[in-house]
Amino acid sequence: MRKIMKSLVTSGSLAECSSNTGTATGKRQRLKHPTPLSLATTPSSRTPAKEDLKSSAASRPQSRRSQIPSLQHYAVVTEEDWHPLEIPLSELSLSLTLPTGQTFRWRRTGRSQFTGVVGPHLVSLKHDDEDPLGRVSFLLHASSTSFTSSATAATARSNLNDYLNLEISLAEMWRGFAAADPRFAELSNQFEGGARVLRQDPVECVFQFLCSSNNNIGRIGKMVSFLSSFGEYLGNVGGFDFHEFPSLERLSVVSEQQLRDAGFGYRAKYIVEAVKVLQAKPGGGMKWLTSLRHLELHDVVETLCTLPGVGPKVAACIALFSLDQHHAIPVDTHVWKIAKRYLIPELADSKLSPKISSLVSKAFIDRFGKYAGWAQNVLFIGELPSQKGLLPP
Repeated sequence: MRKIMKSLVTSGSLAECSSNTGTATGKRQRLKHPTPLSLATTPSSRTPAKEDLKSSAASRPQSRRSQIPSLQHYAVVTEEDWHPLEIPLSELSLSLTLPTGQTFRWRRTGRSQFTGVVGPHLVSLKHDDEDPLGRVSFLLHASSTSFTSSATAATARSNLNDYLNLEISLAEMWRGFAAADPRFAELSNQFEGGARVLRQDPVECVFQFLCSSNNNIGRIGKMVSFLSSFGEYLGNVGGFDFHEFPSLERLSVVSEQQLRDAGFGYRAKYIVEAVKVLQAKPGGGMKWLTSLRHLELHDVVETLCTLPGVGPKVAACIALFSLDQHHAIPVDTHVWKIAKRYLIPELADSKLSPKISSLVSKAFIDRFGKYAGWAQNVLFIGELPSQKGLLPP
């Protein structure tokens, strides 16, 4: 997470795990939503630098892109094509949720607009800038071989509701957090809500965070894009190619050498081994991972750590962002600093260790309860240098 933070600050992005106003008059200014990561990466730069993420015809899957032109060529998108989610900015801020290190598969494709893949659906989300509540709508993109229908749109809406965890109300949760913690109360006045924790596909989440180990946000995004390119090609929006995340069967044809040639380094071995381990699970990897949603957090983390390349921090990320473990705390040096400053200052002279990590998790849970992971996410954003300068000391 430290490298992710450094990369976001350097790129001028979320000013971000996994993902911080005073004036001369003393009057607080309303916090502006951070600039998303993809603003720092133009469509023409989405192809990885040769030294960072090499690719060749031999290492990439056969793409259908040559047969499927940009979705921008199909038809002019009208306001009638956008479907309201009826979710205000206070319940869903796209710029505080999608580019904050929970997932690495969304791109900014317009003003207040992000495009990404949810299951088999290529969708764009945007805030209505003219709506005082900043409500969110979605656009379901069609391809040259499939067109949207009311039934398809209804399915996409259902999938989005699940992916965005929209059954959970931020308003009530944030009121409780603010009452329990002065720092959170301070941040809630500035952010005014909207920072959600996603409920991602567990398989997709596992491989995204296998890429995140000892990495920075730019390279993580490139690696995840490379893995995604083995999935079904869905189209091009705003100059960005989008694919359905590949199944374990599709990933099984990717060799360790292909990944190493693409710049994955030591992570290549873990990814190939993790695919094999998940495929061997009774009922398949997806069923096995989804079953972890019904276990206690300790058992979930312990079980995830049996996967190649997964340690406690990566396991906590997977648990929080895909397995309904809302009180999972991915502890790294940055979260440790937050805990020392606001939760357990008596341990300020200690060094981070497995025992201290457990104490950090306990401190968050004792303060914030069963949604401690959601609170930790907000406190993390509040410590980013680009946000910290806007907040009272």
